[in-house]
Amino acid sequence: MASDFVRQFPLPGGARTRLSEVHLDALLCIAILAVIVLGLVVHHYRDDDTFYGQMLRMAVGLAALVAAAWVQPRQYLSWAPAVYGVSVGLLILVLLMGTTAKGSQRWIDLPGLPQFQPSELTKIAIPLMLAWYFHDRRLPPGLGDMLVALGIIAVPVILIVQQPDLGTGVLVAASGLAVIVLVGVSWRWMAGALALGVAAAPILWMSLHDYQQERIRTLFNPEKDPLGAGWSIIQSTTAIGSGGLLGKGVGEGTQSRLDFLPEGNTDFIIAVIGEETGFVGVLLLMMLYLAILARGLRLATLAPNRFGRLLAGGLMLTFFAHVFVNIAMVCGLIPVVGVPLPLVSYGGTSALSILIGCGIVMSIHTHRTGRR
Repeated sequence: MASDFVRQFPLPGGARTRLSEVHLDALLCIAILAVIVLGLVVHHYRDDDTFYGQMLRMAVGLAALVAAAWVQPRQYLSWAPAVYGVSVGLLILVLLMGTTAKGSQRWIDLPGLPQFQPSELTKIAIPLMLAWYFHDRRLPPGLGDMLVALGIIAVPVILIVQQPDLGTGVLVAASGLAVIVLVGVSWRWMAGALALGVAAAPILWMSLHDYQQERIRTLFNPEKDPLGAGWSIIQSTTAIGSGGLLGKGVGEGTQSRLDFLPEGNTDFIIAVIGEETGFVGVLLLMMLYLAILARGLRLATLAPNRFGRLLAGGLMLTFFAHVFVNIAMVCGLIPVVGVPLPLVSYGGTSALSILIGCGIVMSIHTHRTGRR
């Protein structure tokens, strides 16, 4: 049925080339484009410069998606160690000579390239490296393989947390843990790891920066400091709640337009959507995200080999973690950690990594017949 759909609807411009021949999946592309368009509509009614800047970033991201889909999976398999090594090297370079903004040293400027955030590359590099490592090993993994896998995850996560960037560190760790879950690790091991994490909580607490500890305290009682640490959570939940069923109208949100809501173009943009389009708008966005996740996981199950299944599944579960952490943060369910809403928040590096990941998933699916 999907192939019939693609045959009937050629590419724009009258081209006869079918989507399958350019290694794109029609259903996944439609869902991705719908999310991007929704985000652009919100930005259009907020600021023209932001809108045109976001259009350019999304165009670059979509071009990267197409390029990633063209690359054959066997190339990704051979590139995995090099990609992982480059990502770790860039993270070290960030700590040595990175650009500091808002108290964090996360960005890097290289000659001839725009400023970018290397930690975003690790969201692809870690699932890629773990899929490479496990693709020809006995499963479920033994203790030795598990220790190697955890080491692969730990090195970049530690470097990212040192920037400091706890939110991205959590997502990068999740990208690796997703692959570990997919390789069939014992639930008893997972329970043991959870228990160990709970036992180590006091040590982890002491290792956090003062502002990170304050964010956790604020989660449980934002009204304690309503004009300081609790401001973001109070304003975001107020904006979402005030939207009601249908919202106040696109571009008519008072919390965002009057600058009560911080980071309305980036981390807290879901609150803007909730205020301006209401429950219906948020529900539509959630359904589109669910469509991306469901289609991506479906393509992962159709992968012809273990490497493809682990990589595609890990990338899509990382996408889910990205969506969940942002929405839970804005709704006050977890501490504020500075994670953008995928394909909607203003910014380029995060969207680029997500779109490249989706392109890799399409590549694994469309190359499975070995035609190219």
